[in-house]
Amino acid sequence: MAVFTDEQKLKILTDLVAIQSVNDHENEVAHYLQRVFAAHNIQAKLVALSETRANLIAEIGTGHPVLGVSGHMDVVSPGDVTAWKSDPFTVTAHAGKLYGRGITDMKAGLAALVIAMIELHAAGKPTNGTIRLMATVGEEVGETGSEAFYEAGNMSDVDALLIGEPTGYHIFSAHKGSMDVRLTSQGKAAHSSMPELGQNAIDPLLSLLGQANEAFRKTDRVNAALGALTFNTTVFHGGNQVNSIPAEASAELNVRTIPEFDNATVTQVLQQLVTQVNEQGGHVTMDIYMSQSPVEEPKDNALSNLAAAIGASYAGAPIPKLALPAVTDASNLLKDKGHNYPFIVFGPGNETAHQVDEYVDQQMYLDFTELYQKLMTGYLEER
Repeated sequence: MAVFTDEQKLKILTDLVAIQSVNDHENEVAHYLQRVFAAHNIQAKLVALSETRANLIAEIGTGHPVLGVSGHMDVVSPGDVTAWKSDPFTVTAHAGKLYGRGITDMKAGLAALVIAMIELHAAGKPTNGTIRLMATVGEEVGETGSEAFYEAGNMSDVDALLIGEPTGYHIFSAHKGSMDVRLTSQGKAAHSSMPELGQNAIDPLLSLLGQANEAFRKTDRVNAALGALTFNTTVFHGGNQVNSIPAEASAELNVRTIPEFDNATVTQVLQQLVTQVNEQGGHVTMDIYMSQSPVEEPKDNALSNLAAAIGASYAGAPIPKLALPAVTDASNLLKDKGHNYPFIVFGPGNETAHQVDEYVDQQMYLDFTELYQKLMTGYLEER
């Protein structure tokens, strides 16, 4: 007999969306989920990372194999709330869709994972192996929660990993890495009529960024599934008055990496360019303040094949296996796992993540609460 009615499943999702865990403050989400688990005799542990942030870990079953499942508790800002058709933190239903900030990215997936574990536990499952939920903080900015799980060894005995990010009825087992880089150039202020008395901080940055565009955008290194590396200057600041030579300038870059042109190689190339411009009289420093590695596991593995088979019955069509453009917590969780590891990203949602009027299809959310149960037990029973 099922533990939850559809109305109760929707209530859990509504409660989660109402918690404004915008780029921080995941404590309330973690405490809420801990209470939900406790109400069904499952112990969930909170791991504090700051006064406002705590990871959550919960298990059902015992022994091996261990199936890791993960979702993040933070959401991005709703932006201008007046642009929304309804309150972004109040779930609003319309034409079979549920609207709210973070509902697709990824509180629907997180709720479905939690509900599936509670349903299985009530049914005395799994009878073979362990299901371990790792709910993370900070996925949207920095992936600090997944890094903490990795460093604590919570992935060391995990045999396969499912991340419930919003893919809809698509399965992903590869994604690009991501790097955020800040370049700061120091110069010397002077009146613009006498530039020889100063040093323009913008000039070395313009030279460096032009060379970086050449190095990164014209490479022939391509990944068959992920495509080419992408390199973009996304923020630029310099000077404070039109008739003054700027004493400082800065640029921020985002690089989406691939295994053939990975984070270490990007770092090496950028450092060489910084060194060259400094040898020519510049004073540029580099700070790589976020670096998440690309992930590429076989698209055909025991977990993905089972997910595709189960998912097809809900989708009413074959489930494609693709490569994901965005980064996930797998960048940290899969460190040291090699390149033949059962891993998928598969969860309810769509491409409205981070957008105004973000939504999830109501039936898809409810379907995933059942689909996950079949996938979790099916994978463990086959091992």
